Amino acid sequence: MAIRFSTQSVNFELPEPEKVRRWIAEVIQRRQMTVGNINYLFCDDEYLLGVNQQYLQHDTYTDIITFDYVAGTLVSGDILISVERVRENARLFDVSFEQELRRVVIHGVLHLLGQGDKSEAEAAEMRRLEGEALAEWERLFHV
Repeated sequence: MAIRFSTQSVNFELPEPEKVRRWIAEVIQRRQMTVGNINYLFCDDEYLLGVNQQYLQHDTYTDIITFDYVAGTLVSGDILISVERVRENARLFDVSFEQELRRVVIHGVLHLLGQGDKSEAEAAEMRRLEGEALAEWERLFHV
């Protein structure tokens, strides 16, 4: 079982990948779940738009797409993230790129843990859980 990071169509290196792996594992284990195979693919807007069109029939740009392969308590999936969208959203929300990147990284994990974000109530709960997870990052790494 592993958490892997790769890139497609973008020159990007995830900051502090070992810390990110530890953090993701901690978030998953706190929910009495087990880390399976989680693959992150960091890409550009056009690549993610193509995936969105092909697999989800959505013709829109997005920052993240999560493919859920969870089986029982084993958390597995593919999480695709547009680095361009993350940069743009960081500017829009007036936060650092690293902070927005961590939010999006954990957003995908929360989807794998069953948290939706389609309704207003689900979206509010997603934001709350993202906040908890970001606080966990700070606790783990004394930021």
